[in-house]
Formats: sequence, C-alpha cells, structure tokens
Amino acid sequence: MTSEAREPEPTRAGEGAEPDGPDGLTVGRTAALVGVSVKALHHWDAIGLVRPGGRTTAGYRVYSGEDVARIHRVLVYRELGLPLAEIGRILDDPHTDARDHLRRQRSQLVERISRLETMLRAVDRMMAAAQPGMRLTPQEQVDIFGDDWQPAWVEEAENRWGDTAQWAQYAERAAGMTPEDWKRVAATTEALNADLAAAQRAGVAPGSDAANALAERHRALLSTYFDCTHAMQACLGRTYVSDPGYTEYFDAVAPGLTVWLRDVLFANAEAHGVDPESARWE
Repeated sequence: MTSEAREPEPTRAGEGAEPDGPDGLTVGRTAALVGVSVKALHHWDAIGLVRPGGRTTAGYRVYSGEDVARIHRVLVYRELGLPLAEIGRILDDPHTDARDHLRRQRSQLVERISRLETMLRAVDRMMAAAQPGMRLTPQEQVDIFGDDWQPAWVEEAENRWGDTAQWAQYAERAAGMTPEDWKRVAATTEALNADLAAAQRAGVAPGSDAANALAERHRALLSTYFDCTHAMQACLGRTYVSDPGYTEYFDAVAPGLTVWLRDVLFANAEAHGVDPESARWE
C-alpha cells in the first residue's frame, strides 16, 4: 500500500448522484452496492487499500469491477478481525495465493456462522423463557380451563417463582405448547382432581399405596411444566394450605381437600427420604 494523497475530485457533496462511467461506478454507487459508507471508501482510498482506478469523461473517479472485487475481499478479511494494514499486505503480496487464502477464510466464516447460529438458538430459548409462558389469550385460558380459571394466576406465579430455574423451564415448555396441548393438560388436571376428591371422600389414608400413587400422578402433572422433585412437591403442599388462593381452589373441588392433599404429598415425600417440613425448593 501507499500513502499518496488523493487527487481532488470535481465535487464531493453530490458524489453519490454522479453519473457512472462506462467502465466503473462512482464512490456513492459503490458504497451502496457493497454496503459500506462513502467515508469508509474515502479512507481506504487515502491509505491505498482500495483506490478507484478509472475516471468518467467528466473527471469523476470510478471503481472498476476489479476494484469492487477487491473491496469484497477487504470486507471478508475485516469480518474475520484482521486490521486494515494486514489486509493490505495480504492483498498486495504477489506470492499470496488469493484463492487458497479465501478458501481458508471461507472455512473460518462457516465455523463462525455455525457458532453464531448456536448462540442465536440459545438466545431464542432465553427470550422464550423470559416470557410469562402461557401464550393463550385470557379468554382461551378460561375456555380451556373453565370459568373458575383466573388468568391472573399466571402473573402471580411468575411474581412468586419468576427468578427460579423451574419457571424458566415452564416458560420455555409452555411457549411451545398449542391450544390442543393445553386442552390435554386441562383434561388431565380435571381427571386428577376428580380422583383426589373421590379418594378423600372414600377415606384413603395418606401414606397408603393408593394415596402415594395419586401423589405421583400429581408430580407427573407438575412435571409437564418443570422437573418437579419430591422436595418441591412438599414445598407446594405447604403453599397449598398457607395461600388462600390455593386453598379456595382445592376446597372448591371438595371441602377439606387442601389439607388432605398436603398430607398425601407430605407422606409420599417422606417415603422418598424427604422431610416435608424442612424441604427446600430444589
């Protein structure tokens, strides 16, 4: 490269509108074609990196097809992080096999694209996890889960557990569920509640095989949303009796169901080596 001063051009302000010559493009047209600024092309001209090699009949400097090809090579090397001075040395070295060098650079670009695509998928998952999770409208939620369903419960749950890994799991899984998926979940929930109420009325004792089987069905339903451990299930059992909203929900299914369900969950947790009173959300 050289550092010669560029010749003054007839005009600079309206250069993007100057007519192209028969053998090249003006700086404005070239900048638009390759996606860089006119200022960048002027700078590359000034440092001898890419100099327009032709002129129009009116004296305007223009870039030939070969000049534009050189600009594209500069852009490839710049994308790979090479400084302009090194790019100039590569382009001007008569011993450099340009095609072989570009093949190597292309291979690096393919690897970079692959890494970026992996990062993009990760960002997409993070964006999905940052959403409230349920992508149904409030009316769709009521239509699927029934008139007793309160759409505000989703926001309340996010306020309570939004900073946990389990909420991120729920949000990511819920984002991919269709209305038909939600209908199946609603049907499963309704069937479980009916069986819980029937077992309570029949006097099924917490800790019995029948009660433990219901507790595992309850945990499996929760695992639709996040990976629920027995310790987490015990924490939920405590929440059911301490939170008026949960108590009202379960006792509406059957009077006294909330306390009975808590006892069932506690007994099943103990059977799996978990102390329900001291269990933590983990």
